[in-house]
Amino acid sequence: MSSEDPKPGRTKRPASPVIQPQRQSRSAGNARADYSRTTRDVRVSVRSFFLADQSQPDENHFVWAYRVQIENQGAEPVQLLRRTWQITDARGRTQHVHGAGVVGEQPVLEPGESFEYTSGTPLDTPSGFMVGAYHMVVPSSGENFDVAIPAFSLDSPHQSGRVH
Repeated sequence: MSSEDPKPGRTKRPASPVIQPQRQSRSAGNARADYSRTTRDVRVSVRSFFLADQSQPDENHFVWAYRVQIENQGAEPVQLLRRTWQITDARGRTQHVHGAGVVGEQPVLEPGESFEYTSGTPLDTPSGFMVGAYHMVVPSSGENFDVAIPAFSLDSPHQSGRVH
């Protein structure tokens, strides 16, 4: 699956099978999500998927993809600068991940615009969860603010039951 950047003159690197950013307007229709949260008129929706073909349960290697939609429901443009994740496995071990932008981009979202991307994470347990924040800026004023990423579960058929 490929995506196109709506801004002329920008070129995009080919997306990996797991990372596929897309832009769309509010009228383009929004995917339903299992988890969503709105902070300061920025709605973050997430759905996770267990990737059986990339997992090796006998070796305690479990992989998930997660699809995120970030929608600007406000009246002015906002830009995503950085991300922070907390990834917790079934044993309670937590990894903290920090980085610039998402999937190599720091998208500016105009009012009514959304940005979607898919990424992934491995764990050595058959379940876990993720939660985080996007660090944003209002370009016109330089005001920084954080947008909550809702906690979402990483469930697989290899756990004893849905625990999250």
